[in-house]
Amino acid sequence: MDPKKSLVLKLYEINAFKFGDYKMKVGINSPVYFDLRVIVSYPEVMQTISNLVADYMKEHNLVAKHVCGVPYTALPIATIVAVKENIPMVVRRKEAKSYGTKKLIEGIFRLGDTCLIIEDVVTSGSSILDTVRDLKQEGIQVTDAIVVVDREQGGAKNIAEHSIRMHSLFTLSFLINTLLEAGKIERSIADSVAKYIAEVQIGSDGNFVDNNEKQVRSDFVRSKISYEVRANLAKCEVTKELFNLMSTKETNLCLAADLTKCAQVLEVADKCGPYICLLKTHIDILEDFNNQFIETLLAIAERHKFLIMEDRKFADIGNTVSLQCGKGLYEIARWADVVTAHTISGRSVLQGLKQSRQSFSKLRGVFLLAEMSVSGNLIDDTYKEASRKVATDGIDIDFVAGIVCQSADCFAFPGLIQLTPGVKIDEKADKLGQQYNEPEYVIKEKGADIAVVGRGILHAKCIATAAASYRQRLWSAYEDRLAKK
Repeated sequence: MDPKKSLVLKLYEINAFKFGDYKMKVGINSPVYFDLRVIVSYPEVMQTISNLVADYMKEHNLVAKHVCGVPYTALPIATIVAVKENIPMVVRRKEAKSYGTKKLIEGIFRLGDTCLIIEDVVTSGSSILDTVRDLKQEGIQVTDAIVVVDREQGGAKNIAEHSIRMHSLFTLSFLINTLLEAGKIERSIADSVAKYIAEVQIGSDGNFVDNNEKQVRSDFVRSKISYEVRANLAKCEVTKELFNLMSTKETNLCLAADLTKCAQVLEVADKCGPYICLLKTHIDILEDFNNQFIETLLAIAERHKFLIMEDRKFADIGNTVSLQCGKGLYEIARWADVVTAHTISGRSVLQGLKQSRQSFSKLRGVFLLAEMSVSGNLIDDTYKEASRKVATDGIDIDFVAGIVCQSADCFAFPGLIQLTPGVKIDEKADKLGQQYNEPEYVIKEKGADIAVVGRGILHAKCIATAAASYRQRLWSAYEDRLAKK
């Protein structure tokens, strides 16, 4: 077998590859994480990698007075290369000592000396550029850097803009394809990583770079990734299902069925069902609620392939929330796929909702409320940030389907869904403080993944025609959002 492919399989065996959802240094999340730090426990692997680096240097005539490993993972590789090739080494500290010589660069060198940088993995290239900056401050010249793995997300280009040539032993694509050929991973994983690489390119400052070379906030990166790819990043199973449903059905429309009669809700669900991915209910405003209504609604949802969200906005202590959701007249956990909740009571609201599922398996996720569309609401930036942490940190992340908010900067994790209410064509507000936005603005500017429309459809002369129109405009806006990466 090719020595490089053999090394890839060995790295897989020692768990240098991790698949799932991992936050990168640049602030985005990735479906694959390549961790070379583990090689320090496997001397033969460390030696093999170092030999490949040394051989590459000879084959490509990469000559320098010194070598410098980017701290910290590349340091042992650079050390072995320095000893093997008898090249003096310099060491860059991440920060200068506060005592002694207070040097940032350690070693014996002279003004004008050259140095070859060695790095383990490159995404944006920022770590290499930081090392170049510190070496240059000491008068050391850098023209080349050699890396073990290029994640192919813009690093080589970013480094080249600073007149540094980047050389790589492996690309992420080569690693993934080797694992696929060897039967170590499924085709779905390989495809999701390939799409992720293609869709997520990073500038040297850690921001997403679109095709027109414009910089986009890193918190907006998730909005530039397709629903299909994001399904593979989701921790919550109902989020995966929603993303996939949205992709196959080509709809990101949620209908708010805020009506007071069971027959009315069933009528709009049936007529608008072909155009929606999610039906939002307020079960406690129904004047004639009955269990047959629930059975009929579930049958309609199955026929038209949409999920049901009860917009209860739970906001009590965990025990009370558990009873409100799983007991009483409505038994919400029996029929709702997802519910909404405030984060005012902290993580206990998630624990209470999960506990309500003891008797029912239908409820699979929650949308946490971080922002509201009504004017004069009391939510501030501190509360919004706290809500984000509840949604994205901790052991309950597998139960969080998404966040209800009004802005793209509310959260960065692409495995969550942004649900944005307050969408209506040609109307800005109602008499009770509700604020409205056009479909295109909500999707392309506010970063919504699913837009919630209520009265814009319910008050139309033909609700089916209105639903179809909203679906078309919202989906077109999503496609435009992706095309303008």
